[in-house]
Amino acid sequence: MPKDNKMPRPDLKHPPEWEHDLNPNVQEGLNYGTLGPHPEMYAKTAYDIKGANLRLQEFTDDELKQIPVLPPGSRLEQNATYVDLHDPECREFTAMGGMEANPGNWYVPKSMVDYVLWNRLIGVKNPERTDDADDSSVKKLDQQKNR
Repeated sequence: MPKDNKMPRPDLKHPPEWEHDLNPNVQEGLNYGTLGPHPEMYAKTAYDIKGANLRLQEFTDDELKQIPVLPPGSRLEQNATYVDLHDPECREFTAMGGMEANPGNWYVPKSMVDYVLWNRLIGVKNPERTDDADDSSVKKLDQQKNR
């Protein structure tokens, strides 16, 4: 047993004078804590970004105001789902640790968008998933499920 009786601490792996050199991006990509700035908390919406609102002409102004677009420098949450409105195909992707929004990206986090709006953003055509179904089609689906 060491003389100074110090317990090991996993958060202090290296001497303080070497910590920054050995771990320059501590906790990068992790989804907890409040380390560093959070520019995503002050995100513009698709309504505020001219190119995005022109691209999403089928959405109303109220709907565009509900679609946050991460500002450049925002770190993406690891394993979270996003779509880049700047991408012509508007495909979903899962973020990996260390990813961040660049000036050429219009990333929209799935976790901050209504389910129906999200489905419309990614091009889902199924009326039941976009709230465009009438009552008769819903009843038919229920009848098919109960058979």
